[in-house]
Amino acid sequence: MQKVIKLFFLSLLLGGSVNLYAQVPSDTTPSIDPELLNIFNRTPKKYKINAIKVTGNQFFDEGLLLSIAGLSVGDEVTLPGGDNFSKAITKLWNQNYFSDIEIYITRLSGSTIDIEIAVTERPRLSKVVFKGIKKGDQEDLNVKMGLVPGRVVTEAAKATAEDAIRKYYAEKAYRNVGIQFTETADPSIQNSVVLTVNINRGEKVKINQINFYGNESINSLDLKKQMKGTREMSRLTLFPATDKGALGNPSRYTFKEYLKDKGFLSFTKTKRVLDPYIRIKFLTSAKYNEEKFTEDREKLIEFYNSVGYRDAELVKDTQYFVDRGRSRMNIDIKLNEGSRYYFGDIVWRGNTKYSDSLLSLILGIKKGDIYNLDLLNKKLGKTLSPEGGDISGIYMDDGYLFFRTDPVETAVYNDTIDFEIRIVEGPQATIKNVRISGNDRTKEHVIRRELRTIPGEKFSRTDLIRSQREIANLGFFNQEKIGISPVPNPDDGTVDINYTVEERSSDQLELSAGFGGGIGLTGTLGVSFNNFSIKNIWKKSAWDPLPQGDGQKLSLRFQSNGRAFRSYNFSFTEPWLGGKKRQSLTFSLFDTKFANAFDPLTGEYSAANANNSFFKTTGASIGLSTQLKWPDDFFSFGVALNYTRYQLKNYPIDQVNLPGFTNGISNNLSVKLSLQRSSIDNPTFPRGGSSFLLSLQLTPPWSLFNKDIVSTTDPAERFKFIEYHKWRFTGDWYMPLGRPHGADRNKQFVLKASAKYGFLGRYNSSLNISPFERFQVGDAGISNQFALLGYDIIAHRGYPVYETSNPKYNPEQQGAQQYFTIFNKYTLEMRYPFSLNPSSTIYGLAFFEAANGWYNFKEYNPFRLRRSVGVGMRFFLPMFGLLGFDYGVGLDRMTGDTKIRDAARFTFMLGFEPD
Repeated sequence: MQKVIKLFFLSLLLGGSVNLYAQVPSDTTPSIDPELLNIFNRTPKKYKINAIKVTGNQFFDEGLLLSIAGLSVGDEVTLPGGDNFSKAITKLWNQNYFSDIEIYITRLSGSTIDIEIAVTERPRLSKVVFKGIKKGDQEDLNVKMGLVPGRVVTEAAKATAEDAIRKYYAEKAYRNVGIQFTETADPSIQNSVVLTVNINRGEKVKINQINFYGNESINSLDLKKQMKGTREMSRLTLFPATDKGALGNPSRYTFKEYLKDKGFLSFTKTKRVLDPYIRIKFLTSAKYNEEKFTEDREKLIEFYNSVGYRDAELVKDTQYFVDRGRSRMNIDIKLNEGSRYYFGDIVWRGNTKYSDSLLSLILGIKKGDIYNLDLLNKKLGKTLSPEGGDISGIYMDDGYLFFRTDPVETAVYNDTIDFEIRIVEGPQATIKNVRISGNDRTKEHVIRRELRTIPGEKFSRTDLIRSQREIANLGFFNQEKIGISPVPNPDDGTVDINYTVEERSSDQLELSAGFGGGIGLTGTLGVSFNNFSIKNIWKKSAWDPLPQGDGQKLSLRFQSNGRAFRSYNFSFTEPWLGGKKRQSLTFSLFDTKFANAFDPLTGEYSAANANNSFFKTTGASIGLSTQLKWPDDFFSFGVALNYTRYQLKNYPIDQVNLPGFTNGISNNLSVKLSLQRSSIDNPTFPRGGSSFLLSLQLTPPWSLFNKDIVSTTDPAERFKFIEYHKWRFTGDWYMPLGRPHGADRNKQFVLKASAKYGFLGRYNSSLNISPFERFQVGDAGISNQFALLGYDIIAHRGYPVYETSNPKYNPEQQGAQQYFTIFNKYTLEMRYPFSLNPSSTIYGLAFFEAANGWYNFKEYNPFRLRRSVGVGMRFFLPMFGLLGFDYGVGLDRMTGDTKIRDAARFTFMLGFEPD
């Protein structure tokens, strides 16, 4: 017979009596061992544990539980009076995995005992069910709460989940979230529960009013401008709020003060006096976010410091609800401005490389300037800025990597602070090792040849920034993840530079197809490989899926509109011809045929008609571009040789400028010279820099070699060789607006300004200007049959293709004269990125555009332009390239009773941005 003694955990902890139970099998007669029964009724005695058994554990290893309990065979315990068992139960209980823990003495033999640890595991989580919230929130919360199926459901786990839920909704301005957890047994899984989370978000908390106290020198509107993440609600009322704040009566700018200050002459003061009545907030949110408010409090002090109040402090702030629904909140902020300070004398110590006068000139701070510690640190280079122009920059560009400055206040008197700037120049650092990591597909030499940091040369911060720009402009990597880490080695005066990149797909695919209507097969198949490797094209092992990694570009495109149109295009670019210098070689071939395949008698498209009436262009070009060293290495010069052959067969393409020319061949042989300077920081979404291109394309003066060209009446002979000279200029500027911060430090508005000019001239005044190579202005920039004549397509959003230079002439039907010999175009765009992820770069824009075209200099008027405004979106997808649309309104199309929708046009683009 086996007798069992049960020790209750609670009685042991409280020092109470221990209840004894004798348990026997049902088919035996009870017989209690007197020794086991009286084990707690005798004097304390030491017993040795002979055997330990763990029961009730389903998911936990027996050895692990014994290790946590601290009990093992051979341990000595004192009964009664010992605390070994109570400590073991406490240790197991603290794991929060059990709902009940009991220890039994199952056998007593002399001075040895056998014990059993019986545990009851807490139920485990089967699944989480949400109620009261939408599916998107459920998916986000499943990740954030940390409740994993199969794990024990504890109160601590539920508390952690509740904190995560409140934090998640607090970021969305829900401050009054109701949360309730309910556990129900899951009948499908033993000892498991379904956790139901019932969530009531309540109302969003919005900021009704921000009140400032103690701001005597800086008005409240200027302070509110600094709080980018904490904005008030819009307001339009005749009765402004007059409630007393939690910190007293806030200061108000009265109408009497407005008149006294002659505020009607100042926009700022007018806005200040109207603020309690009219407050219009566009594209801003009044949601309260505690994290952003904490950042904004720091910005208030930074702003005060930047205008000379270095002792300014935020004394107190409080938030309180002003409605019963707890959805509108006021924020009161009490400030102590202190005194305003100014810079005094600034002296230099420790500088041997550059003179005091040069350093003072670069610093740009004079005695009497308003004290601004941030500005001082920025000018010294202690706070790095991408635009440079600081003291640290001139030293680090000359190798002084170990250079440092220490501005010390030497005297503070009245409101003036004198500084001594102590300089430690240190030795010049030489670049030792340059390491690159993260390039899985792109070969290392493709990246290394773009770097300006060469082992053995002196360290230069400018070269470091330029190298980052060149890597980004390759287009093979995520520009937001390009890392540069200089590792100084003070012992030998060298520095290692580690570059890290993250590959992204840069190849593009264009695919569409259709069939029907008697026209035959229609569609487009185009592929562009932007990181190609032509030398590995015959290596089977390199096709994964294509030979790539050498930075070359290969493009193939086929387009067909059945029997009416088809086009082939091929191009290849080697960006580093020879591998030693930045000189690009580009070769391209194309063949296009536009046919009158429609038979009006049969109403069908036939191959016979297509071969009897067509306009065909075939051409090739080869170009070489090289980087220049002067005036700086942002310049490049290119030369290209182009040949195009135009063949007409019973095809009257342009009877205005090509009268009678329906059969024959024209040859266009030209040389194009181009001078370009580009300093943009990123090709997909530039945030800074500029790009300029000046080009001249010219043919031989055939009429000087053959006088018969002027006198002949045969159009096929006159246009056999085309002659012209063509000038183009394009300038683009990019300027970031505002200072990004926090998680959105890369997201900021960017202003783009663009100017474009074009002119087509002639050598011989006895000949008309070439009907080829002119400018088509207007519409979406999508090519039509006139592009076969070599026209430059100049897009203008909001307008159809121009037929005249008169801005008031507004035909909806395109006429015959759609080409100019002169054009001007100006663009202003305000851009904002919604996503800079390399898998989908998305940004929106608002634009103002003005353009026009002229047929000759007699009618040229640079101030007579067509104007348009509108908005648009751009999507850059690695596989498909650019997708975009614009909605433009032609301002000069709005005459009389014209409605906006009648003067507006949608512009779609695919693959490239129109010129």
